[in-house]
Amino acid sequence: MTHRKDQEGCAVLTVGSLALDSVKTPLGKVDEALGGAAVYSAVAASFFSRAMVVGVAGEDFPRQHLEFLESRSIDTQGIQLVPGKSFRWAGRYDYDLNQAHTLRTELNVFSDFHPVIPEAYKDAKYVFLANIDPGLQLEVLGQLRGPKLVICDTMNFWIEGKRDKVIEVLGKSDIAFMNDAEARELCGTTSLVKAADVIRSYGPKVAIIKKGEHGALMFTDHTHFAAPAYPLAEVKDPTGAGDSFAGGFIGYLARTDDLSERNLRKAVVYGSTLASFNVEDFSLERFRRLTYPEIMERYKEFKHISFFEEVDMLDPGHVIFHHA
Repeated sequence: MTHRKDQEGCAVLTVGSLALDSVKTPLGKVDEALGGAAVYSAVAASFFSRAMVVGVAGEDFPRQHLEFLESRSIDTQGIQLVPGKSFRWAGRYDYDLNQAHTLRTELNVFSDFHPVIPEAYKDAKYVFLANIDPGLQLEVLGQLRGPKLVICDTMNFWIEGKRDKVIEVLGKSDIAFMNDAEARELCGTTSLVKAADVIRSYGPKVAIIKKGEHGALMFTDHTHFAAPAYPLAEVKDPTGAGDSFAGGFIGYLARTDDLSERNLRKAVVYGSTLASFNVEDFSLERFRRLTYPEIMERYKEFKHISFFEEVDMLDPGHVIFHHA
């Protein structure tokens, strides 16, 4: 495992779930493997920046999982270890890997979780509110002192059950992440362009809509950007792909401390790059052996597969494609 040892820039605070996942796909299965939104996003972010995690786990949470996070230079003092069983999720994917089928959800200690932000985290400038109850996301924001960038994520369950709270969180966020189905449901439209406009009307300056194996879209006040998904010959486990995308995205922004649109576009591609590695194996296994040079090489491949030439219209019906 190799990652950046010379991390500069700002640290990333991630708040979300720590889980033990049991997953079955057409290419295999794992039982009670390390998972959770806070874990995937923090590990992805750690390839670029320092990361801090706030979450909860039970007394049965394997010590080696915490040691893995610490080996990534991830600050774990915000993880509450409490009596009881850890959050567990079991699911399966068929050949449509965009669709997870939940078999079992056991909230356990997560059902009583209230995030407590350590004093050392309260000045965090880059904050990712992973997919948890929007009421808990608001609790986090109430404990922070002036973050520079707040990114929020959500899911259909909260959109359907706590819509007003979801919108309140959006009003306090700078960037909103949703998948295409969530965006359409929240905004009551089949058009992702219109959905992005509605999302941004609630407060975020930027809406990023994740489309799974079809890439991601970023909408700002001025323009929109489409990033492809990396074409993989084999996808073993898509669990955590969205959180890996978010972690890579915010980790790169924190490292560069540059929120220009040009840099946001690069961050989208870095997020897609991390997500593409995550799905190559179960749980966090691909991240355990991922190296920084591999990330850089795949980023370059993203640029190559997305590139096309300018056109020069010399006369009607005559188009010449020229190399830069």
